[in-house]
This record gives sequence, structure tokens and C-alpha cells, in this order.
Amino acid sequence: QVQLVESGGGLVQAGGSLRLSCAASGRTFRSYAMGWFRQAPGKEREFVATISRSDGNTYYADSVKGRFTISRDNAKNTAYLQMNSLKPEDTAVYYCAASFSRTAQDMINGGDTWGKGTLVTVSS
Repeated sequence: QVQLVESGGGLVQAGGSLRLSCAASGRTFRSYAMGWFRQAPGKEREFVATISRSDGNTYYADSVKGRFTISRDNAKNTAYLQMNSLKPEDTAVYYCAASFSRTAQDMINGGDTWGKGTLVTVSS
């Protein structure tokens, strides 16, 4: 089973950018659909973006479409979330997720394996 470690979170001003990384263990990274989710204080965890295993299909929440970009580098066993034009409402713990069996579209509902999260704080 793949293990996931997120990095890249931090404090940024509104309008700024951050890039999150999700490093995966194991040699079968390319077999997993990958996704990013987030949980704001006092709220439930929500879907942000997912990416398919190899053909590059991506899915985004309406709230981040046009500002965030999910990508992956199968040679480096890493998934990324480039976040631009950040808003205070993007403040949350961001979690990386993986699924061996689900499609990227199915992962909108969640993954099977989760990282521990990285905190993103956007100040106004």
C-alpha cells in the first residue's frame, strides 16, 4: 500500500501562490489515481482536485477551477497542487489521497489512502 507525505504548506497573503507536493512511497505510484482534499476549521473535508493514473485527466471543485492545477510526475512518485490567486477561504489543512481501484472521477468522493495533511493559511 502506498504511503503519502504532503509538504509545501505555509502562510501566504491573499493573491499569492503556493505549490503543495505529495511524495508517495513504493514502486507502483503510476497505478494510483491521486487527489487533493482540504478541511477548513469547523468544516468537513472537501474535494479539491483529482488526476488520473497516466492519461492526465483532471477534475476540479468549482471553487478552485482556474486557480489551482493538479499534476503528477510518475518518475518522481510525486503529485502536486499548484495554487494561485489564493483567497482567505482557501485556508485549510490540505490532504493528499490515493486510490488503486477508483478512477480519478470516482475519487471526487474520496480516496483509499490518505496523508497526514499540510496546513495552508491565507491572510487577508
